[in-house]
Amino acid sequence: MRHPLAAIWDRFLLSLPLVLMLVLALGSYWLVRTVQPAAAPQAAIVAQHAPDYFMESFSVKNFDKDGSLRAEVTGAAARHYPDAQWTEVDAIILRSQDAQGRESTASATRGLSNEDASEVQLIGNAHVVRGAQSPTQARASPHLEFRGEFLHVFAKEERVKSHLPVELRHGADSFTGDALDYDNVTRVLQLTGRVRATLVPGSSAP
Repeated sequence: MRHPLAAIWDRFLLSLPLVLMLVLALGSYWLVRTVQPAAAPQAAIVAQHAPDYFMESFSVKNFDKDGSLRAEVTGAAARHYPDAQWTEVDAIILRSQDAQGRESTASATRGLSNEDASEVQLIGNAHVVRGAQSPTQARASPHLEFRGEFLHVFAKEERVKSHLPVELRHGADSFTGDALDYDNVTRVLQLTGRVRATLVPGSSAP
């Protein structure tokens, strides 16, 4: 005859797997409730070259404190790209007037301007004209004109550059070259490549 303790021990061994499964289940449930799941990784935000606003048939004007018109930009359409901080303008026309009242205009099939319009790239049939200064002014000079497929205008530095062929007219004189760097402050003109000039007697140099 088996001892009663042996029967109890047998029943304990038979129920042990069930007890272990219950303990594991309770442990898993506790872990799920107490441990916060790791935050799902966020996809990297990739800057896209896409415009954030558009304008059509627009005109933007800039006035002096006294109400005088200093600059005007018009175009058939414009697109601002926040990733590059540039504005692309179709059929761009720029008009400006300096403190002496001399007018300048710039136009092209397409233009790229930075945020403050201090740097403008004129692309396709680019044309820049600076009005003449009268002989009574300190730095008298005839009108100055640039033509080419690409002109890079730096307004603050009063500089025009191009890595493509250009034509320059200064009064009655004309110049052509494969590349241009003109500094209006120093009155230094650099034409490189195949350079040609037609000088009219009595006409001043740039």
